[in-house]
Amino acid sequence: MTTQIYDFIGIGLGPFNLGLACLSQPFTQLKTLFLDEKAQFCWHQGMMLEGSTLQTPFMSDLVTMADPTSHYSFLNYLKQCDRLYQFYILEDFNPSRIEYNDYCRWAASQLSNIAFGERVEAVHYSTDEQTYHVETHIISSGETGHYQTKRLVLGGGTRPMFPKDCEHLAATASHTADYLKHKQSMQQTSSITLIGSGQSAAEVFYDLLCGMESHNYQLNWLTRSPLFFPLDCSKLTLEMTSPDYIDYFYYLVANTRDTLLAHQKPLFKGINHSLLVQIYRRLYAMSLDAPAKVRLITNSELVSGKYQAEQQYYNLRFHHLEQNQHFSLQSDALIFGTGYHYIEPEFLRPVRQRIAYRSCGRYDVSRDYAIDHNRREIFVQNAELHSHGFTAQDLGMGCYRNTRILEQILGFAPYRTEKSIAFQEFGMPSNT
Repeated sequence: MTTQIYDFIGIGLGPFNLGLACLSQPFTQLKTLFLDEKAQFCWHQGMMLEGSTLQTPFMSDLVTMADPTSHYSFLNYLKQCDRLYQFYILEDFNPSRIEYNDYCRWAASQLSNIAFGERVEAVHYSTDEQTYHVETHIISSGETGHYQTKRLVLGGGTRPMFPKDCEHLAATASHTADYLKHKQSMQQTSSITLIGSGQSAAEVFYDLLCGMESHNYQLNWLTRSPLFFPLDCSKLTLEMTSPDYIDYFYYLVANTRDTLLAHQKPLFKGINHSLLVQIYRRLYAMSLDAPAKVRLITNSELVSGKYQAEQQYYNLRFHHLEQNQHFSLQSDALIFGTGYHYIEPEFLRPVRQRIAYRSCGRYDVSRDYAIDHNRREIFVQNAELHSHGFTAQDLGMGCYRNTRILEQILGFAPYRTEKSIAFQEFGMPSNT
């Protein structure tokens, strides 16, 4: 019996690898497989809040920026669901997070090269066969799956992140990633403290703010940032989500890239202006009768914390960064909106010698998103923030990255790729 050898196997099915599955579908010469341990597509399930929207327009779907004619576009999804005219009348470019998740499930349901419910346990490399052997655990049956492939595309996503000195609190506290799971129990307490100030934290804060009408809790929102800053969506700034800026950023020295990322948070970690307006209006309305039981505190970094199990509350200690003083806060419930970070999958351990690393221990990612020494076998999705910049996690740039990956696999450009779209020049002027 001949073993099927895939051209590539995608591990993990978030929007980026799902987009790759859709974009690779027309190329029948490719043998592909995508594996995910979840029972079905699910993206940020804990943040499916009513009214929450994407921070990018509907064109940042799985396929449109590579192939606007694709069957798997968001507009075709609307057409098939008989909602295209309603969406047209709505005149809102940003789909709700709930609708986007449903769109992704619609696309996944039409693909035959996806296997949900299979957790990848280990990847090995056969020098004789020059293929990777992928071993999985089939969750429904408990059996072991075995696959062979020439290449891998890692799309397992990022993990919830907690402040370095407070990681131990993850055992009892919540993260915005699983907010809805713990929402009701938190609202039964007398005080809730939220740490962090990105979009997800702001959405949770607003949701809890609205819940104060029926629950009488104290609500605290603290961030180490100097302000609750809005997402910078000015047009020339948005040109930085482009192939031009990736080229510029990629060829900077590593220390410069790290410094830039530290100062670019408003470009990818800011809060929608409309949400900030909603929050302020809500606070204003709540304060008409009496001071609201709400505290918003900036410049405050959580440096230590302890959960008092018997009393069932947290003792939290903060450092005010501008005044260089410490203060303490007690809270019955604690939720972190401190973002996500990439953790190298354990299943890669047997093939680590095939992966290129920088001296700092991070992946040495090629311009075309490969991390193996040969630069053509193992590709990454959203694990290249340090090398390619904040566009690594931008939904609107997913199609661009997938096109570059497919070009390396196919040996030709599968879709028309824009190389220069910006009016501005990011590097040294070319004609001086």
